[in-house]
Amino acid sequence: MRVYLAAAMTSPERDLPAIAALVAHLERSGHEVPTRHVAEPNGRELDAALTDEQLAARDLDWLASSDAVVAEVTTPSHGVGVEVMAAVQRLVPVLLLHRHDQRVSRLLLGLPFVRSTAYRDLVEATTAVDGFLANVAGGRDARKG
Repeated sequence: MRVYLAAAMTSPERDLPAIAALVAHLERSGHEVPTRHVAEPNGRELDAALTDEQLAARDLDWLASSDAVVAEVTTPSHGVGVEVMAAVQRLVPVLLLHRHDQRVSRLLLGLPFVRSTAYRDLVEATTAVDGFLANVAGGRDARKG
């Protein structure tokens, strides 16, 4: 399955170890992650050769060709919000992951085709990802009911 991992790229507060662990887990599970660079400490620099327009077009193309979106939203990000909304518009199922002690925008939480999970550790996060992707693969509605 092709899984678009969305995570904050510009904030120094982003949880890089958690993001890297999510990429590693997805790839170990056999999924393709076109956005694997979000887990790199120099992820922004890896995109430096692209114009803003080229980057937006590339990322939206990757998103459109993905089966699901997993968004780590503990650290607020304008870009991740755009990616989630683009996924919703394309009817791509979305899982929002966030640390249990962090608040998340209620607008994001209320979007259709969006499921959210608060996690305390990476075991909870990866378990949520696995369950979400199993639902997507099975063709069931990914929204938490």
